[in-house]
Amino acid sequence: QVQLVESGGGLVQPGGSLRLSCEASGRIFSVSRMGWYRQAPGKERELVAGITNGPSGSKPNYSDSVKGRFTISRDGTKNAVVLQMNSLKPEDTAVYYCNLVFQERFRGDWNDYWGQGTQVTVSS
Repeated sequence: QVQLVESGGGLVQPGGSLRLSCEASGRIFSVSRMGWYRQAPGKERELVAGITNGPSGSKPNYSDSVKGRFTISRDGTKNAVVLQMNSLKPEDTAVYYCNLVFQERFRGDWNDYWGQGTQVTVSS
């Protein structure tokens, strides 16, 4: 079994910053990707930022709406990612979900796992 522990959401004024953390634990053999998605009321879930692991190292990617404002990084000592969110805007308001793509064992299937979500509200 796998657990994803998310933290760091809250209420912030426009222009402010928040830091989201997500740590995975449990039956994890290998991680392909960790990232953050968000879902605002009445909208579909969308990618915010993610890190994909490959032979040449970890590569981040971002949605166009957050490029230059958000930074995702991975804790190399454990299966964890941090999303640093700066210059927050009201349109960043959403529930943010951590996502993990992993294998439970060598040459096992790749699994897609979601956290329960953390609310981010940007408002004056």
